[in-house]
Amino acid sequence: MTTMPPPPPPPSSHDAFLRHFFGSSGPPQIIALCLSIALALGSTVGVVPALAGDRYARLHHGYDGAPCSSSLPVVAKATAAVAGTMGDHHRPIECSLGYDDAQNSAAMASFVHNSLTFVTSSLMGSISDEGGRRGIMLIGIGLSLLAPLNLVLMQYFENMDPFPYYASNALSGLVSWFAVSLSALSDVMPPPWRAPSFGLVSAGFSLGFALSPILAVCLSHLGVSIFALGMLVSGFAYACVSLPETLSPRASERAKLRRLSEMPIMETRTDAWRYNLLRPAREITILNRNRLFRLLSALAFFSGCVSTADHTLFLYYAEENFGFNDVDIAVLFLIIGIMGILVQTIVLKPLSGWIGERRVIMVAFTFGTLHNLLYGIAKAKRTLFVSATIASFTGMSFPTISAIKANNAAEIEQGRIQGALYSLSSLASAVGPLMLRFVYHQTKDGSGFGKGTMFIFGSFLYVVATVFAYLLPEEQANSNLRRSTEKRSSHLFSTNQPEVDYGAANHDEKQDG
Repeated sequence: MTTMPPPPPPPSSHDAFLRHFFGSSGPPQIIALCLSIALALGSTVGVVPALAGDRYARLHHGYDGAPCSSSLPVVAKATAAVAGTMGDHHRPIECSLGYDDAQNSAAMASFVHNSLTFVTSSLMGSISDEGGRRGIMLIGIGLSLLAPLNLVLMQYFENMDPFPYYASNALSGLVSWFAVSLSALSDVMPPPWRAPSFGLVSAGFSLGFALSPILAVCLSHLGVSIFALGMLVSGFAYACVSLPETLSPRASERAKLRRLSEMPIMETRTDAWRYNLLRPAREITILNRNRLFRLLSALAFFSGCVSTADHTLFLYYAEENFGFNDVDIAVLFLIIGIMGILVQTIVLKPLSGWIGERRVIMVAFTFGTLHNLLYGIAKAKRTLFVSATIASFTGMSFPTISAIKANNAAEIEQGRIQGALYSLSSLASAVGPLMLRFVYHQTKDGSGFGKGTMFIFGSFLYVVATVFAYLLPEEQANSNLRRSTEKRSSHLFSTNQPEVDYGAANHDEKQDG
């Protein structure tokens, strides 16, 4: 009896990859969603610090002058831009206190948002393995509408506290649509193409963030906020109409059978209640499956602490200490966006094939160390722009880490592994801004390297993450080496396990002991 040979691996050319990606059902729609959501969120990145800082100054500190974002004299702004002096002492003390309140609120909202994601993301991923990706993504995108709505309302009602905005931002952490979208991509993309696929998703975000801050120069803060809300509503409507289900019925049934086989016998309602209450904790234990997953968890934690702190705190830091205005923010995000697109679409795929995913992560974290160090020692705006250019290379780490974990999990566990590692990243994202804010408060009066010490501390955490990336087992982290190993062991594995329920992940677990 003759058996059919296994299908050849997909061609490795860039054109073949793009044809497969945009010809599949799911990836193009996810890219379109990422672009629209990035346009919406990116257009308000400069609006929120200025608006919240001014509102806190008025409500909490009795300020009644001109808007805080325009309170720096033109001469002082020019001097700060050219000479690199901190513009902080030219600003009314009430405005400085208001910006401190806004920065603290942003850090706390990030903490709550990511704490919620930490608790729910692995469970949402596991549910999506059984019931499909589409419904979870729609719920997550729907929750993301609340914060822009409150941002618009805050500008219509002059006495409205910024708290509802930050609270709704935190609430959106209950369901992370983005983590599930990575599982949807894994459903339709072969392992060698997952890292560049996730990179294209990041490029969609980069394009949106590159274009969106320009709107703040052309429109008023209210106009930008209304535009952001309109884009998110349009994106949600588009998802309801066009977003397909990528999970196959066969994979769904197998995931349900896996969960039923792991469930204990429940004789009472109390047993069922206890099982459901502890289920999120059980789902996240997949991160302790083997050495590879433990190392991925460690490097994701340390890098997540810094990357989220950078995203959460940098604009507050730049506006308060370097006099950043809407034009500066637009230029900064244009640089970040263009560089992000170039890195994700041109650099990532050939670099992964040349040096392997493990070394790509090490390179990305090295750039992360450098750009945070430059943030910390910066004395002029130009240094921040150079740092932001370098920071784009750090973005290679996220799609690469996501690809490694997808390649080492079975088809029926894609949602669970993506959700579990996203949960851990969310824990890091909750801790990171608070950690760096603590360093900031200890050093803002001149201790250490001054107010930039928090970013220097962040560069040290990137060094720690680089060490964990170096310790990743190369044969499991690099997709090319992994495929070679699987070909050599395919006959033995197929003999011992005719129906692969847990795929390569179980094989790795057996090897790890």
